Amino acid sequence: MSNNKELRHKFLLWFWGVVSAPFVLLLLVFSLIGLGVFGPLPTFEQLENPSSNLATEIISEDGQLLGTFYVQNRSFVNYDEISPNLVGALLSTEDVRFYNHSGIDFRGLTRVFVKTIIMGNESQGGGSTISQQLAKQLFPRDTSSRSGLVRKMNLVVTKFKEWIVAVKLERNYTKEEILAMYLNMVPFGNNAWGVKTAAKIYFDKTPADLTAEESALLVGMLNAPSRYNPVRHEERATAKRNFVLEKMYSNDLLSSDQLDSLSALPIKLKFSPMDNTGGIAPYFREMLRIVLTAKKPSSSDYWDQAQYEADLERWNTDPLYGWCNKNLKPDGTPYNIYKDGLKIYTTVNSKLQRYAEEALKDHMANTVQKEFDAQQKRSNYRIYSNDIDNAKAKELLAIAVKQTDRYRNLRNAGASEEEIDRSFNTPTDMTVFSYKGDVDTTLTPMDSIKYYKRFLRASFVAIEPQTGNVKAWVGGPSFEYFKYDQVYQGRRQVGSTFKPFLYTLAMQEGMKPCDQVPNVPVTFDMGPDQEPWSPKNAYTKYLEKYNGQMVTLKFGLAHSINNISAYLMKQYSPQAVVDLAHKMGIHSPLDPVVSICLGPSDITLLEMVSSYGTFVNKGVHVEPITVLRIEDKHGNTLASFAPQKNEAINDQTAYVMIEMLKGVVHGGTAAKLTYQYKVPGDVAGKTGTTNNNSDGWFIGITPRLVAGTWVGGEERSIHLTNRGEGAAVAMPVFAKFITKVYNDATIPLKPNLSFERPSVMPDVTFDCTSQPAEEPTKDDEFFQ
Repeated sequence: MSNNKELRHKFLLWFWGVVSAPFVLLLLVFSLIGLGVFGPLPTFEQLENPSSNLATEIISEDGQLLGTFYVQNRSFVNYDEISPNLVGALLSTEDVRFYNHSGIDFRGLTRVFVKTIIMGNESQGGGSTISQQLAKQLFPRDTSSRSGLVRKMNLVVTKFKEWIVAVKLERNYTKEEILAMYLNMVPFGNNAWGVKTAAKIYFDKTPADLTAEESALLVGMLNAPSRYNPVRHEERATAKRNFVLEKMYSNDLLSSDQLDSLSALPIKLKFSPMDNTGGIAPYFREMLRIVLTAKKPSSSDYWDQAQYEADLERWNTDPLYGWCNKNLKPDGTPYNIYKDGLKIYTTVNSKLQRYAEEALKDHMANTVQKEFDAQQKRSNYRIYSNDIDNAKAKELLAIAVKQTDRYRNLRNAGASEEEIDRSFNTPTDMTVFSYKGDVDTTLTPMDSIKYYKRFLRASFVAIEPQTGNVKAWVGGPSFEYFKYDQVYQGRRQVGSTFKPFLYTLAMQEGMKPCDQVPNVPVTFDMGPDQEPWSPKNAYTKYLEKYNGQMVTLKFGLAHSINNISAYLMKQYSPQAVVDLAHKMGIHSPLDPVVSICLGPSDITLLEMVSSYGTFVNKGVHVEPITVLRIEDKHGNTLASFAPQKNEAINDQTAYVMIEMLKGVVHGGTAAKLTYQYKVPGDVAGKTGTTNNNSDGWFIGITPRLVAGTWVGGEERSIHLTNRGEGAAVAMPVFAKFITKVYNDATIPLKPNLSFERPSVMPDVTFDCTSQPAEEPTKDDEFFQ
């Protein structure tokens, strides 16, 4: 009897030992995990503030997403901004008991144990709750290569860690917060991290507007974004979408009729992939990236002392320049635009930006580049102008070769000059730019350099003069292929667009638009050992009859007569012109020489357009501003920005110059703006063309917008066509742009707005037709 009791006792000990062993082992493992034996667990602070690489969003003034800076292209969205369709699709497919568990679904746990542990099928992993999947996203698994038992043990420990983190997440967050965090974390392919970015990229929608079928498509992509990518694998993605719809039907989220009708629908995408080279306003976005991340200038990094001093002054005076490095987060580290989820609210208007890009591309592709291509063909595809001999042309191409990444990489790899030369002359498969779309071809790298030099470059910028807000920014014809930004990086000779500064000085000193001056050559004594200088008029046949005549200053500016500019230069010092130009917004170096009256100075398009805004804004110059405020990922304002202002000229002089510049578009060099392009309303402006048609300029002025265009070759020795004056190559971009703007009823910029006349205005005559100087008519050759 005692033996039976002893056997029974041993049996019970063994039985309960075997039964309880897994639980004891499980408890032991959990205890060891909690003690950090298998690696640290997330702290409470980490759970409260889970780290994730949130993309910085660049937002237009009208609330449109212009683009993002990212390591992972992820933007944050709150639960109440997510469509119920998406939540229903997710829970029906991934975690139908989500609201009934506390982080671990024990039914799913059994399936995980059988498939993953016993069967060794690591790809299954089914049964993971949304909370566990979120834990895996927030605190990724160790993916280092292991094999055999070690790998399986590591997988078990990692899974246990995820359970613990999932339970902690459930304790620290509501169910809705967990769903939002999950949908903000998961990848959807095509550089889309999180549902906000995915909705934008695939459907051009917000998450709140997603339909049931769109939600099912996105949820179907979660486990394998590449396999179920609707762009590349439409049939496969459709089948997966319909599977998710069936799950929604099973959970009473869809009726039978809805399931049938939605399953029969084809996939309808508005696919607009986001990257740093495509999308809207790429030059503007790149400018912001460079400016925000700039570091404090160090003289050792500069070979140009003047540029170092200019950048250092900008560091000290411009709060946006180097903002990320001048401002620290609460933890003492600099802001990171690629990870911190900032929101940068800009001044750019998305509609004006699109119109600017369309206008520039239209004119360059259909007119300017075609004419230049025809000229190239006539010259046997000689890239440079005729005043560049073959030896110099070869030297210029050699310089271009040394500026390429290919050359630098080969040099760094130790290649000889012979090997480099052979590489640049070996045919290579490549994709090249064309206005009709990218072209796959085979060229030698040397031929590709020549190919791209045959494309003329162009830029455009529009500014609201009263606020300094930059409304549109186009740095070139294609950011992907021509990354150099001609709005603010490129300085080119401005030609006759500089003349208004000289005329402004004259008006400020008491001269009047209808004052008559002699249209005769003017000679300047250039000092000892130098030849006298006498600027010549640009050859324009219709103006010949005015040579030697008395003409008005208004006429001289309207027709950009060099004799009149030279006459005015005789009256004032070059330094006075330089000082005035600087007050009006020109920051580029200006030499105080008499030739400044013809615009030989190198200035950026941004500076020129900004300075012309002074005329509209009653003589007050407003520095261009591109960012209104920066917010953190929680919506807290980190910085606000306001433009710098200074009174450059009095309001009477500013208005007189507006009237003078109106004469340029009503009978002057920009007359086609009104009689051919039919631009209505109050409009003024100035054309500019440099020697040998190297550069073509036009700056247009309206009561609420000032915009400018530059067109030219990559190098000054690449000249525009014989019709390369600013009125032909640059002005039409402004005309096409402003016409699009005026035709858009949703934009409050209309031709019925007028330039504001000062409340106190001296008696100045602007109608000079009663003067002896004759105004040309449309019958003159100039207008043909």
